[in-house]
Amino acid sequence: MKNLNTSVLAIAIGLVLSTGALADAMSKKQYKSLDKSIDAQYKAAKKSCDSLSGNAEDICEAEAKGTRNTAKAELKYNYNPTNKALYKARTAKAEATYAVANQKCDDQEGNAEDVCEQEAKAAKVQEVAAAEAQMKTSKADTVAIEKSSDARKDAESDMRDANYAVAKQKCEALEGKAEDLCMSDAKARFHRE
Repeated sequence: MKNLNTSVLAIAIGLVLSTGALADAMSKKQYKSLDKSIDAQYKAAKKSCDSLSGNAEDICEAEAKGTRNTAKAELKYNYNPTNKALYKARTAKAEATYAVANQKCDDQEGNAEDVCEQEAKAAKVQEVAAAEAQMKTSKADTVAIEKSSDARKDAESDMRDANYAVAKQKCEALEGKAEDLCMSDAKARFHRE
């Protein structure tokens, strides 16, 4: 029953978030409404954990809290899709997965429990590292795009200068009013004063 409640909660939150993600832009009102919905679903999931006891209750509460924290981080990302918000959403999911896995390890004893905890921690570290790598890669891509754009602008400016020099040289072969008209046209075409 506990897994069913958690699954239903996760599906409901996913549907709420996917609806928001499909919209062009989420309004502040929609954001607040979805945030309240996540809180309400969390309270309901947490309340369903009260019927359990011992470690089963701890696991249920960890699942409910993790689902809430992940949903809130994803909601923030959908509302304001930045690299930092995506990183926080991914790390929230890694933290949630770790918390549940760590609680499940409590059902074991001795070396098996220690191994379980180390595996859970390693999985979390891998997910956080992957999220960090993605964020750094995105930042590097942004810098590279900006540099490429600057280089393109410089190249366009250099080409315009070279083409203006050619047009100016051609105009110098003319005389009088024809030369003046040619120079006026060249300055207009190549944005010169």
